[in-house]
Amino acid sequence: MSTLYIRLPSKARADSAPDLLALPCPFALRSDNKAIERQGIATLSELSTTVAASKNVVLILAASDVTLLRLQVPPLSSARLKAALPNLAEEHLIADPSDCVIVASSLTSASNAPGGLRTIAVMNRTWLDTLTKLLVSLGASHIAALPAQLCLPYQPDQAGQSDQSGSVIAAVSERDNDIDMTIRLSAHEGIGLAITHDQDESAASAVIRTLCALVPEAPVTLLVPQSEIAAYQEPASDTGTANKHISVSADNWSLWIKGADGITLDLLAGMNLGAGPKLDWYLWRWPLALAATVLLVNIAGLNIGWSKMKSESNSLRVTMSQIYKSAYPKESVIIDPIAQIQQKITAAKRASGQPAPDDFTAITAVFGEVWASVMPAAGKTAPPAITSLEYRERTLFVRLRPVGDASSKKIKEALENRGFSLAPGTSDATSAQSGTVVWQIRSAK
Repeated sequence: MSTLYIRLPSKARADSAPDLLALPCPFALRSDNKAIERQGIATLSELSTTVAASKNVVLILAASDVTLLRLQVPPLSSARLKAALPNLAEEHLIADPSDCVIVASSLTSASNAPGGLRTIAVMNRTWLDTLTKLLVSLGASHIAALPAQLCLPYQPDQAGQSDQSGSVIAAVSERDNDIDMTIRLSAHEGIGLAITHDQDESAASAVIRTLCALVPEAPVTLLVPQSEIAAYQEPASDTGTANKHISVSADNWSLWIKGADGITLDLLAGMNLGAGPKLDWYLWRWPLALAATVLLVNIAGLNIGWSKMKSESNSLRVTMSQIYKSAYPKESVIIDPIAQIQQKITAAKRASGQPAPDDFTAITAVFGEVWASVMPAAGKTAPPAITSLEYRERTLFVRLRPVGDASSKKIKEALENRGFSLAPGTSDATSAQSGTVVWQIRSAK
């Protein structure tokens, strides 16, 4: 994926234009192998397809729209520094800090600065928000906004030990009668100017005169369009010029790109916008569509299965209710057909003299048979093992003296073979004092 670099015009020039999309901007498209694929001047409307196809879009903001300050900043966390920056920069600003985007340079770039000085970039929030929304509407996903004055390459002094002295580099952008000049004064300082000149004075003379006034002593490298080199060299070499160290060179996108790649001062970091890396949902459209389809198919399958089971349940309930009504036509209230049929069958057995499986006589008889088969009668002198029998809630409670585990297991297995269950019961105070255990025997049917 490629990176698109766009040098934006100043806000003053944009305000005078009828449409921001129709404003021409210098641009360069760089591929992943660091080669410049395409460069030139085009309107943002003409660049819409390129913007949408580029992985990254780097906005090089006009230097006249960004103010750079050098302030002493205490060591704070990122969140606290963001909250403290408006108060730190307020006395250096004419505008209300709440109307500005204020961003500080990273600790890495400020680690060598004396006294904790850091570079602070300030820009109008509304203008930056307008530019960002415009690029997003054109399809940009990853956006960075950098001050143009820091994108110019800085050349320190020959000793290479000072970041405050060295040659100054400036760049000129002309459009009709408007001249935007970007100047990098040092490693951390730079300004932008909108130059106006009289009709009797050429644009090149006005630019050279301004540079001589701003930088009277330090050597200056002036970058101008290739076609304007000759026009600028004549006033630069004029013997009447106060500064004899202005050299004119052709503007080159390689210089801007090299400078932009070394900047960590992104003004979009001060906006409440996700200008950093974002998830490109367009690339995930097919996996997401497949996942959504699979989810819908599973949901549909579950609902169809549930509907069939619900229909079968309703059909079975209606059938059981009809069977119950045919067998007992006088019954008008049917809540649980199976339970009510079982109650009717039990009542009919009792009426015919047949004991129910959970009657006292049935449980007692079965328990007696099992006890006699598993625990043969002891000698006449041996005390009986069972101390008491109690029947309540269709359950037989047997209190007896402890017997061996083997005998208990045999009794339990014999009862289960006859359709009954045996479970240890809860011992009361009497059972605890007498040392007896409690068995609970009930029908398993």
